[in-house]
Amino acid sequence: MMFEALRNLFGGKGESAAPQATRPRLSAEAWPDALYAVGDIHGCLDPLRALEEQIFADAAEQGGEAWIVYLGDFVDRGPESAGVLDRLTARAPKNVRRICLTGNHETMMLDYLANPRADADWLQFGGMETLFSYGLSQAVITGPAKACRAALASHIPDEHVAFLEGLALSMSVPGAVFVHAGLRSGVPLDQQVEKDLLWIRTEFFNAEPEPGRLVVHGHTPGEAPIVAPGRICIDTGVFATGRLTGVRLFPDGEPRFFTGTSAASNQQGSFAP
Repeated sequence: MMFEALRNLFGGKGESAAPQATRPRLSAEAWPDALYAVGDIHGCLDPLRALEEQIFADAAEQGGEAWIVYLGDFVDRGPESAGVLDRLTARAPKNVRRICLTGNHETMMLDYLANPRADADWLQFGGMETLFSYGLSQAVITGPAKACRAALASHIPDEHVAFLEGLALSMSVPGAVFVHAGLRSGVPLDQQVEKDLLWIRTEFFNAEPEPGRLVVHGHTPGEAPIVAPGRICIDTGVFATGRLTGVRLFPDGEPRFFTGTSAASNQQGSFAP
């Protein structure tokens, strides 16, 4: 099944990434005029462009202020991680606010940049493709450590590193929480452990939903968005499927989904582990 192949491709190895203890947990006392979320991008720039254009157009129709919450995993696996970070750090259209959360792949990338090693797990889970997107070669990446550090410093913009370091862990509005992977049941939001927010799967899926709280997350890819009691998952495995999913949420009412695609990304699908 395609879904099982996606689960294998995006599996939970490498979970030893060190947490960033000082990352903010954002909250707002009220919803904006329009509120959107975008699933895992994984270096797929064309689907991101296509999805954002749809969201920008929809937001313009609503009027007022629009927030777009990006649920992390901007880098790795796809061919254009550097371009994705360029876009996310660029100025958004008028009255649109980008709110970018960290995913587990961002923390793995930062761990690698702090201590680059030719045998780093991150390189096997999409990190090599990310470094290629900055113009680095495999020979440099797997070569002497000193030369690799120098190449990283000269090829990866300081603005990108600062962006990754400043990403928030979560965003909440009354009745809804946005986070990369999910939450641990029974634990207040401000006491949730970072590793759970970035990596949790089974325990979150199997827990009873908390009344009055919707969790919007990515991290676990499927063929289509999942709307389940207490949660919405919008990771549709864009690197493998060519489909990047976004959603517009309402304080009351059904969500509205958007899909960004590109011919190039549709041709890249691979379900090899």
